[in-house]
Amino acid sequence: MHHATDNRPGVLLAMAPGIMERLFAERHHVRLATLARTDSRLVAHDLTRPTAEAAAALAEAEVLFTCWGATPLTPRILASAPRLRAVVHAAGSVKHHITEACWERGITVASAAAANALPVAEYTLAAILLANKRVLQSAQRYRAMRGEHDWRDELDGAGNYRRTVGVIGASRIGRRVIELLRPFDLRVLLYDPYVDAAEAATLGVEPVSLDELCTRSDIVTVHAPQLPATRHMIGARQLAAMQDGATLINTARGSLIDEHALVPELSGGRLHAVLDVTDPETPGADSPLYDLPNVLLTPHIAGSLGGELHRMADQALDELERYVSGQPFADPVFPSDLTHSA
Repeated sequence: MHHATDNRPGVLLAMAPGIMERLFAERHHVRLATLARTDSRLVAHDLTRPTAEAAAALAEAEVLFTCWGATPLTPRILASAPRLRAVVHAAGSVKHHITEACWERGITVASAAAANALPVAEYTLAAILLANKRVLQSAQRYRAMRGEHDWRDELDGAGNYRRTVGVIGASRIGRRVIELLRPFDLRVLLYDPYVDAAEAATLGVEPVSLDELCTRSDIVTVHAPQLPATRHMIGARQLAAMQDGATLINTARGSLIDEHALVPELSGGRLHAVLDVTDPETPGADSPLYDLPNVLLTPHIAGSLGGELHRMADQALDELERYVSGQPFADPVFPSDLTHSA
């Protein structure tokens, strides 16, 4: 029940099962309850077949508060949400659930992509510094040799002094990686068709073509969005151009790299890789990626996990607070953004 004097907007949480319990600490429930009329424990897991309680909340909702696994907002679902005016997404990409119908209805959208970019960039920075130092190979050799091991010859040319890092994509994450690399004695190249020379100078990077980046970089790190145009953008030619002993880091999407071209380069030991994403997302049980000593394979953990989800919740609640007080979103998503962003 709401009273005529309560002007707070109705808010409904919509996300996959098990997410809200990780996303919200007690303080987030308290804050949401002060900002909005809502049952912060009620989560709509599937808006195509909502419970009676969720359907009633959807009919009243002015704002949907979404996270991973939110139902795509089809015209049919929007028809049962006549008051809906905004969607606040407590995660990165909104492509999964924000449809053309949302834009047609003039619904405003905010996302916590900036909050989710931070842990991905931190993972990438750690991967770059450890790869240049050849930590993975050294640790494995040390373990195998049980300590009897002259590492000096093997590590000639390693280290983080004046090495070249090639960043593919000045996305939010790509820009954050560039920022995090500033304190180090590294040269940074950037391939991004949307960044001009002046902007590259401001970022402190050297703009180059994709082929030149692959040829010159000790480390190549991928931060481009998953689009039809970026599928297999790192193919056989780009991989062949990479220097012997170079490392390829992918925290973006598996489809950006042609894995059939990558595996032979890795199996032969010519290249190294740090792969947080693959294509398919979980490699088959027989994939060589699990066993290759020159591959660090992680299960899509670069983005927010554990306590980092609370940062996304904080940012999303900041946006909700702006909405409630009549201010525009600090980090709005526009339909035009989605043609060249994740």
